[in-house]
Amino acid sequence: MTLFWISTVGLVIVAVVLLAMTLNSKKVNKDEQLRDELNKAFYKDRLTELEEEANEGLVENQEDLIDDLKQSLLDDIPHQDKVEKTSLSPMTVLIPSVALIVVMTYGMYMHFGGASKVKDWQEVSGRLPELSKKLMEGSAEPMTEDEMQDLTLALRTRLHYQSNDSTGWLLLGRIALANRDVTTATDAMENAYRLEPEDADVKLGYAQALMMSQDEMDQNRARGLLNSLLKSEYVDLRVLSLLAFDAFERQDYPAAVRYWSVMQRMIGPEDSRYEMLTRSIENAQAKMGEPIVQGKSVAVNISVSPNARLPQDAALIVSVHPADGSPMPVAAARYPLGTFPRTVVLDDNNSMMEGRKLSSLEGLIVRARIDSDGNVATRDGDWYGESQLAELGDTVELVIDQQY
Repeated sequence: MTLFWISTVGLVIVAVVLLAMTLNSKKVNKDEQLRDELNKAFYKDRLTELEEEANEGLVENQEDLIDDLKQSLLDDIPHQDKVEKTSLSPMTVLIPSVALIVVMTYGMYMHFGGASKVKDWQEVSGRLPELSKKLMEGSAEPMTEDEMQDLTLALRTRLHYQSNDSTGWLLLGRIALANRDVTTATDAMENAYRLEPEDADVKLGYAQALMMSQDEMDQNRARGLLNSLLKSEYVDLRVLSLLAFDAFERQDYPAAVRYWSVMQRMIGPEDSRYEMLTRSIENAQAKMGEPIVQGKSVAVNISVSPNARLPQDAALIVSVHPADGSPMPVAAARYPLGTFPRTVVLDDNNSMMEGRKLSSLEGLIVRARIDSDGNVATRDGDWYGESQLAELGDTVELVIDQQY
């Protein structure tokens, strides 16, 4: 605000200076000088004409005419004392004009310029760190509607000047999602995704916004983003929840049951959400008109020994084998190394053998290996781990703590 008022004072000063320059100009004197020069030129021309007429015999009283011409020239010269009495001092006009400029400028701004709103806007923008911290950390008292509006305004202001702030766009998109503002949410998440296309949180937020759209192409793109997240570092419950809800809305009840079942295995029966997921599964089963055979996938919780040294460019390979320990996997998947501990889910889509699905196994063993060179045939120096015997539908615990 200080800069704003300084700039307005500067503009007013410029206006006053221009006015003073105009009042101090010698326009009147220049007009009189031009008039005198014009009268002199007219007088000389008329003398020349009278002389030519006298030579031609057209004029007999040449001297009388010259006297009349001189008198006319004298009558056209204004009296100096009269001019001095009627002329106004420049300061007499300048002072009231300056006062009028200042009063009209600031008076009209205070009335029509929304000065109070600008002040409130500046104060809200200054509270951005405080409001953001309250939203992200989650205080005992939830944010009021006015605080959410203030946070949105402050974010929009910041993003106007810092359009490459992906975190700001993500936060604005989440607020819009909470307010069911589809247009703002989609635009904000799209900007965040454009800046950070590989960030898992940004992908998930963009998928959430696209899921709210009524456009089939937007929804298909959201499904693509969610499916890519299933193959990333770990499975986020929100990804499975969105896929389950979308499948249920599209009346793909088997897929909805599969996703909800995986969520149950990931959170365990002690979680308060377990019963809610059970009711969702039962609702989908009722829609199908027949019972569903659950347990068609394997959720694997993977951790790494503190002694293991993992290259940054390595990859994680997870494979499911029959209970007899056969080296040939029935299903397998490859993931970026990411962080640990993490959870991955394998189902029939990861099956490796023609005619034999993961869901056909009665017992299984899960193996995980950190592939350091990108060649699955070489294992020298790679770290690996193996689970205990498990059944389809179990949540498998696995620790990578051995080295070839």
